Amino acid sequence: MSATKWCLAVGLVLGVVLAFGGWYALLLTVLFGLVGLLVGMAADGKLDVQAMFGRASSR
Repeated sequence: MSATKWCLAVGLVLGVVLAFGGWYALLLTVLFGLVGLLVGMAADGKLDVQAMFGRASSR
């Protein structure tokens, strides 16, 4: 699925959330979407979490 179709789908979902849930529901949906994006990027290896937070045992 192309990036254009994904962006269209996300825009439609956010529009429905805004229409039926209000601004707070929209902001909460966007926040959870960003968290999901970060988790997905870390799972795919596109985000180096150890470099961001340092290593747990860097002795």
